[in-house]
Amino acid sequence: MSPALSVVIVARDEAARLPALLADLGAAAGLDPELVLVDGGSCDATAWVARLAGAQVIHSAPGRGRQFAHGLAASSAPWLLLLHADARLPAGWCSVVRRAMADGRRQAWAFRLAIEGSDASLRLVEALVAVRSRWLSLPYGDQGLLISRSWLAAAGGIAPLPLMEDLELAMRLRRREAIGVLPASLQVSGRRWQRLGVLRTAIANARLRRAWQRGADPAQLAALYAAPGPETAEAPPGGAPAQGAYQKAQRRRSGSSSHPWPS
Repeated sequence: MSPALSVVIVARDEAARLPALLADLGAAAGLDPELVLVDGGSCDATAWVARLAGAQVIHSAPGRGRQFAHGLAASSAPWLLLLHADARLPAGWCSVVRRAMADGRRQAWAFRLAIEGSDASLRLVEALVAVRSRWLSLPYGDQGLLISRSWLAAAGGIAPLPLMEDLELAMRLRRREAIGVLPASLQVSGRRWQRLGVLRTAIANARLRRAWQRGADPAQLAALYAAPGPETAEAPPGGAPAQGAYQKAQRRRSGSSSHPWPS
């Protein structure tokens, strides 16, 4: 029997964290989803780990939008669950997803966000994300996306952007129908928040979003996202590059194992 759900995971160098997500997916009693992992050029055992769990592995150039587009093309089920490889699904996720698929009132859903870590400021971030998701219908990619294939196709699919593909898609989807919020939380890695600090990370993310909305090149923003330290700058209005910060990010990327889209 054909699966009702395809789970598409985008990954790069996530061999250490991927097994936990695959174990969560393996607990999908009665749902038996199709698993597709799109590897964006890993230097570790990410692809091997995915194959070991029975996933179909697709290779792609890095960039979440591009990777998701490849994964969608390789999958077949009428419903899609789009995930980042460092996520952890909640206990009972299968029942939550099955009920949403059968609901009939909505065609797109996102999980609530839970960020790994004990810092109280992370709970504030989660609360603000909950408000944004429910009242503005703007969940981001680290919350996962459960969506019917036909609804996604009608909205134009996923743009192959190196960054901001989640925001761009959410903005298109909400023009058609509000994105529902599932009654369960998807936990994401807190490593970026812990490394940079919560306030610094929030400010850097806001600057990148504003630069994108003003027309900055997503490829340059992806490079900035790789190393958003004190030198991170906004792209000027009209899309001109934040040249100094971009060059620094490029030098860092060429001299280290960091990649353009850490979680």
